Amino acid sequence: MDWSPVWISVRTASVSIMITFLLGILAAWLVISIRSQKVQIILDGLFTLPLVLPPTVAGFFLLSLFGVKRPLGQFFLHYFGVKIAFSWSATVIAAVVMSFPLMYRSARGAFEQVDENLVEAARTLGMSEWSIFRKVLFANAIQGIVGGGVLAFARALGEFGATAMIAGNIAGKTRTLPMAIYSEVAAGNMETAYGYVVIIVAVAFLSVALMNLVVFFEKKRFL
Repeated sequence: MDWSPVWISVRTASVSIMITFLLGILAAWLVISIRSQKVQIILDGLFTLPLVLPPTVAGFFLLSLFGVKRPLGQFFLHYFGVKIAFSWSATVIAAVVMSFPLMYRSARGAFEQVDENLVEAARTLGMSEWSIFRKVLFANAIQGIVGGGVLAFARALGEFGATAMIAGNIAGKTRTLPMAIYSEVAAGNMETAYGYVVIIVAVAFLSVALMNLVVFFEKKRFL
């Protein structure tokens, strides 16, 4: 069995969840901070769009942006000498885009569950907005936020359609576990495919168990 898809998937999901975690929380905070309901609806639609689009469509849009002859693709290639499309970076971009809505929706829902009276009391005491976010909103929404992180990590780990479009299926470079499973099944190597399936299930299960431990200790720390 080739172990490179395992390392590529774990590395991709790990890097993407760090990006998605930060962007999802900031996006959720931004949306709930906006007073205009129309602007909220527009932003919510944009942030949630990758969740409702077929992954191949999202991947097509990414390829249209980051392809070698496309605007962003040419920018990175010309100024940084980095080719995005069909590289490992493309697997991270695909994972971030497809997992971001889950992180955003979970964080927003968790923030909206926090008692508004706590926020107003913090403002009355003269706390800054950043302190209110860190000590009131985030502290009380930690369980929902971490739960969103679990979903986002699992989504990144299992991403297939968008990855296939923008990163391809290059052995040792962009072949993630889902891509490897597809390739082995197509080649009739069912035993190898089963092995990859067991690995991806085990990694997903361990991530859930780890996140539950994080929630437990974070709740104890804030009590």
